[in-house]
Amino acid sequence: MSDVQQSSGGSKKGGKPKGKKMSTHIDMTPMVDLAFLLLTFFMLATTFNKPKAMEVAMPEDKVDKKDQQELAKEDAFTILMGENDKILYYIGMGENPQLEQTNYGPDGIRKVLMERMRSRPKMMVLIKPSDKSKYKNIVDIFDEMNITKMKRYAMIDITKQEEKLLEK
Repeated sequence: MSDVQQSSGGSKKGGKPKGKKMSTHIDMTPMVDLAFLLLTFFMLATTFNKPKAMEVAMPEDKVDKKDQQELAKEDAFTILMGENDKILYYIGMGENPQLEQTNYGPDGIRKVLMERMRSRPKMMVLIKPSDKSKYKNIVDIFDEMNITKMKRYAMIDITKQEEKLLEK
C-alpha cells in the first residue's frame, strides 16, 4: 500500500552528517476503488422521486351528437383568467355577463365554487385562460377543481368578447 523510500544521509565533506531523509509514497488505488464501489452502491440503492403528474381526462375524438348532453344556461359557470393573477367569473352562457372578480385560494374561487355547487349540483365549470395568464394559474385552478371535488369542468378557448372584458 505504501512504500517508505530511504535516501542516504549527508555528504562526508566535513561537518556533521545529516539524518536520513524518509519519503513516503501512498498508493491511492484501493481508496479510489472503494470510493467507486460506495458511489455505485448508493446510486443503485437509492429510490428516486416519482414524477408528479396531474391526471387529465381527455374526451374521445369521435363523439356522436346524440351522446352529448345540452348544458342548461343556469348550470354554466365560466372562469376567465387574465394577467397578474386576475380571475373573473360569471354564471350563464355569456349573453351580457355579470362579471365578478375574486382570487385564488380558500377565500376566493374555492368558496364561490363550493357555494355554487351546493345550489347547482349539475354545474359545469368552463375554464378559459387568456394568452396573458400564467401556467401557474392554470395549475392553481385545476388544484381548486380537485379540492372542491368538481366532477364537470373543461378548459376551452377564450372568445374575443371575453378577452375585451378581461382588459376592462
